[in-house]
Formats: sequence, C-alpha cells, structure tokens
Amino acid sequence: MEKTIDKQTAILKDKFEIALEKLEQAKPFAKSMYQTEVFQLATELAGSFDGLSVIYSHAHRFDETGVFYAGLWEDITKMEPSLVGGSLRDKGINSIVELLSEMRMLSIAKGDYVHPVVSKEEAGAFLNEVLALNLDLLFPSKTETYRTKLDDHVFRAQRLFYYLGQELSLNAIAAKIVLEIERLTVQRPITTGRILKMINMSRQLIDSGIDEQTAEALEKYACAVNGPTPLSQDVSNQREYRLRLEKAHEDEIEIEARSFAEAINDTGLVSPYHAVLIRFLNRKDSDNIPKSLDLSEAGTESFKANRQLIHDVIQISIYPETCQAIYGLKRLLEREVLAQEQVVPAIRRLFELPIHAQARQVLFRPEHKQSGISLNGLLVAGVISVLGQPLGVGQGLQATCQSARAISLWSQYGIVQLLDYIASAARDNNISMIFEGEAIQSSLLEGGVSTDFQQDVDPVSSLLVPHLDKIYNEMMKRTLLRGEDGHKWVNPEFYGGWIPTGFINVINQATLKVTDYPAFVKLFYATHHPDYNEGRELVYPNPVGIFITNVHGELLGLHAVTIQRINQDQNGDYRVYFYNPNNDSGQNWGQGIKATVTGFGELEGESSLPFHEFVSRMYAFHYNLFQQGDIYMVEDSLVAQVEALAKESWGKNYVWA
Repeated sequence: MEKTIDKQTAILKDKFEIALEKLEQAKPFAKSMYQTEVFQLATELAGSFDGLSVIYSHAHRFDETGVFYAGLWEDITKMEPSLVGGSLRDKGINSIVELLSEMRMLSIAKGDYVHPVVSKEEAGAFLNEVLALNLDLLFPSKTETYRTKLDDHVFRAQRLFYYLGQELSLNAIAAKIVLEIERLTVQRPITTGRILKMINMSRQLIDSGIDEQTAEALEKYACAVNGPTPLSQDVSNQREYRLRLEKAHEDEIEIEARSFAEAINDTGLVSPYHAVLIRFLNRKDSDNIPKSLDLSEAGTESFKANRQLIHDVIQISIYPETCQAIYGLKRLLEREVLAQEQVVPAIRRLFELPIHAQARQVLFRPEHKQSGISLNGLLVAGVISVLGQPLGVGQGLQATCQSARAISLWSQYGIVQLLDYIASAARDNNISMIFEGEAIQSSLLEGGVSTDFQQDVDPVSSLLVPHLDKIYNEMMKRTLLRGEDGHKWVNPEFYGGWIPTGFINVINQATLKVTDYPAFVKLFYATHHPDYNEGRELVYPNPVGIFITNVHGELLGLHAVTIQRINQDQNGDYRVYFYNPNNDSGQNWGQGIKATVTGFGELEGESSLPFHEFVSRMYAFHYNLFQQGDIYMVEDSLVAQVEALAKESWGKNYVWA
C-alpha cells in the first residue's frame, strides 16, 4: 500500500511524473530543454522526506528517460564517492543532479533497478563510502548557530543523507568508516584533520546498534584522540587533567606515560592530553619522557644526548593544539637526525628567529590564538613533524607535488639545507636557489600557487611551498626552448646533486607522441630492477613522473612521486616502494592496479606496486649513466605486458609513434 502524502507533495508528484514523460519522449537534441523542468521539480520535492520518497520511486527510470543525458552524471561507472559531498554542497544545479544520481544508485542497491553494469553490491558499497566520507551531513550539528549559517541546498543534502542512512545498513557504514580510518592512519600523515573529523563524527555510531567488533574499533580510535589513559578518560578539560597529574603517584605517572605511548604506536594519532603530560614531565620528571614516547634504545640515547634541546623544543612547541607533533618528535629521535652536524644549532636558530610579516600571516592559525603558543613555536612544531615524518608531507588540495616532494626529499637527505630554506622563508620571505650558475630569488618572482595557499598542510609546507613553486616554475621556463623535457636539467639543480643526470621521457617533446616505448621500459628495468641491473640497490630516492589514472584507467594528469626503494615482498615479487605526496597514497588506478600502503612490507608513508604495474604508469625518470645492466637482457614479454597496460589506459590520450 502506497504511503499517504500531503496535498502539496501529491501535486508535485503528478507534475514530476509528467515532466519525466515529456523528457522521455523528447528527441536527444531537445532533452536539455526538458531536463530543466525535472530538476526544478526535483528541487521542490527534495524539500521534504515524502518528496524524497517520490523521487526514489522513479529513480529506476532516470537513465532511460534521459535525466542525466549528455551530462557529467550520464555514465554511472565514472561516479567517484569522494566527489559527491562537494557536488551536494554546490549552490548551483549540480547539487540536485547529484541528489538524483544518489537516488539512482540507491535504487540499484535495493534491487529496484537492475543496471547492466553496476551490481547491487557495487552500488551499496558506493553509497556506504559516500556516507562515510560525509559524516557531517549524516550527523549534522545540532547547534542553532550552525543551523542559521546553512543554505537550503545543504539542508537538502542533510535530508538526503538521513534518507540514505535509513535505507542502508549502519553496520556497513560504520565498517567502511573503520576501514577508511585504518587506511589513512597507517600512512602516518602529518596533518590529521580529516581523520580526526571522521573519528569525532563517527562516535555517534558506537551506540547505534552496530556490531561489537566495529564498535570496539571506533571506540579505540575515539579513545586514542580523546582520553586513552586511566587519568584522562573521564576528565572534562586539560586543566583538570593537569591537576590530576599533580596529585598522582609515581607508578600512576608511569602508567599514564606507557598508555599514551601504546596509543600513538597503535594509531599514529596523539591526544591533546598527551601534550599536557609531556609538558608536565618536561618540568617535573623528564626521565619518563622516553617512556611516554616508547623510544627504542637508539631513540633513548638520542634523547639523552640532546636533553636540553628536547626540553626547549617541548617548552616552545608542544601544546595541546600542536599535540600531533609529539609523534614527529618520537620519529625524529628514532631517526637520530640530531646526531648530524649543524642540525641542532639550525633548530635552535628557529626559537627566536624574527618572522617576516607575510610569513606571520602564513603561519597564523585562529584556533591557536588562545593557546599561548608563539608563531616560532608553531614553526618549530612543524619542523619537528617534517623531520620526524619525511613521508608524511602532503600537498594539500593544490597541485604542488614538486614542492611537497622536495620537502620530503630534503627532510631525508638534506636536513640542514631544508632548515636553511625554512629560516630564510620565515625571516626574509624569500628563498634563493642557483640554477646553472645564476641565483633565483623567490621574492622577485610572480605566479606560482596563490598567495593564500590553503591551510590543510603542515606549517613547513604552508611556509615553503609558495616560494618553491615559483622557483621551480622559473627554472622550467628557462628550459622551454631546449627541445627536451626541462625536468632533465631542473631536477638535479632544484632537489640536489644526488639526483642522477641520466634522464628519459617517453613523450617526444617536439611531436608530443609516445616514442620508442619498448626502449623506455627496457632502460628502466636495466637501471632499477635487481634482476637486470646487476643487483644494485637504490642509493637515494629517485624523483619520477607518472600518469595518474582513475579507477577506470582513464588519464587524470601528470604527477610527481619519489621511488624510495625497490625490494622483494613476502611473496618474492619485486615491488616499487614510493612516496606519493597526494595526501592519500592508497589509490585505485584502474586495470586492477591498486597502490597499497600496508600488507606488502611498506614502511610508514610508503605506497607500493608490483614492478611492472608501476612502470606502466611512468612517463619520465632519472638514472645513473654508469650503473645499468645490459638492456638486451630484458625480455620482450615483460615489455609487452607493460605496454599493454599503458596503451589501454593513459596511452589512449596519445599518438604512439
């Protein structure tokens, strides 16, 4: 029996059905004229839950009538869960088209629409991921201040998500959230805002009847970032926790220290209360600091050898608002970078470095205004994170992979150079680099990323990237007329002299055609694969260029990554372990090529792929001219395997010579 709906909704229902009929009967060239009326009526219907039910009841017809005809949503196989939230928050027509698309997907998931390509299971998984990625829409804030700031299209999106949540299993959504949190935390990023948002939003699911295992996993992460220790679990604020520490016995303090250490080892996430403890120990009982970080023997020795520096670093930079830097401090000590000459004085220089007005604007965060931390402290916290987590650097939302890669490379093999750049950018709002004997000053250059470079990156990146981006672009401009890929000359000058001078690009710069692809593949095998390069290991990370493709293998663009190492996995297969500054390194590139971040011996922050799959996405690499095996030993069958993957993905966008 059909549910009774109010009179207004009934009128809209009739109009909507008529509009769909007109659209279905329209000729292809005229469908756009009739789509507009469907979208307008759908917008009105989506203003109520009854109206959403009306839309859903016709969702199985949307494809055949032409609702998505000739638009971005026409091919359902190209829908990306990560893009749904942005479209729904769009004030324009995209938000209602996206809503109709989600209703189409729900119809498939519930079996009311049998799609020729997308299965029920695939549609359900898609919607679960959409909900997991947009928990703020599924569980919107209840405050009046929040409500008054929202536009109608956002309320509509919230209404849609509530509807989807009622139709789908919360168990499946919660399980997806856990997988997403685990997948992101294992990569150990420096910036954890997205992860923390998911954890805090998903706490509402814990008591919603989901299965026990999933609830326990969510509870583990919630505790890790809120109160993972006996004394911090039920306090209401940081002051109350500090007072408890003042009254605690020695054995209680030790339990606190070990509990915090266990939480960061398990998740890579740090609680603000951990910062309170660290600052307390720094004043009262510094011998327990290594326990609170669970330092190895080498890390403990590094702490003891630099006790005064660590004391000062904590005092100036470790606050509840910068608590995630504690994980960077742990990793920095484990890496023993403080033993390198000039590193300690270079870090100390940042404590009282005068900061340029423009650099102050870049480093300032409104949320830190009441914390008591200085801008120098924020900068030092950022430096500690970068030096401790070189592969945790991300490029944010803008295309600055070259600059992010540089920061990662320098934090591994050019630490003093990196610290000099940081000091120069902070003090002078300028970085100077030499290109082929001539100095380039970033402050004298125009262009590059916008001056209001977005704040979803770490402090070091927010400070350096605008300068590095301009310098890199300037270097590339100076090579434009050379007839070859400018990266050949720019990369060794920009990144450092340890970049090999040998270079090859599979795209001919004059014709823009794929040229002599078999030679490209064989050269990479002969210079990088241990079975063909006489067993030589990679001495330094190698910056390479890759084609980024989506889940359907379609070209999205060019990207800069770094090969960290090439090793055999537990199955004896050679894999390329690489650093990807894309904020999320576990990506599906189509054709069954899925970069993994765990399960195959990956170190923190690394991605990996089987050797031949990685090669199939490369377009340029550096190599040592004097360290390569015999190219003729690389079997033609290997080349054919790689070439087939390339031609059927990014290769469709190029002419092959």
